Amino acid sequence: MAYDDALADRVRSMILRTHSNVEEKRMFGGLCFMVNDKMCVGVEKHRLMVRFDPALTDEMMRRPGTSPMDFTKRVMKGFLFVDAAAVADDEPLEYWLNLALAYNKTAKPSRKRKQK
Repeated sequence: MAYDDALADRVRSMILRTHSNVEEKRMFGGLCFMVNDKMCVGVEKHRLMVRFDPALTDEMMRRPGTSPMDFTKRVMKGFLFVDAAAVADDEPLEYWLNLALAYNKTAKPSRKRKQK
C-alpha cells in the first residue's frame, strides 16, 4: 500500500463538501488532491501532505505531528507532512485542509509541462 486509503477517503469526503473542481493524481508515491488545477493536499504513506502559504512555514512546523517535506533531499517551503496520528480526529484534519484550501485560492498553478 503506497498510501493510507482511509485517510485519503476522509480527505476526499471533506474536500468534496465545499469544492467541485477536484482531481486526484497519483504522485510522490501517494495520492494528490488538485483543487482548481493546483496541488492542495495529498496522502503519502501514513501521513498528510499539506500545501500552505510559505510565509507560515516556521509557525506550522511547531504544530504537533509535522515534519518538513523533503522529497528531493531539500526542504520545500510551503509544504509539510502531518503524521496520520495527528489528524486521527476530524477537527485537526479540517484545520489542515482549511489551511491548504485557503492558500489554494491565491496559489499559483504549477507550470504545465509540454508533452513530447
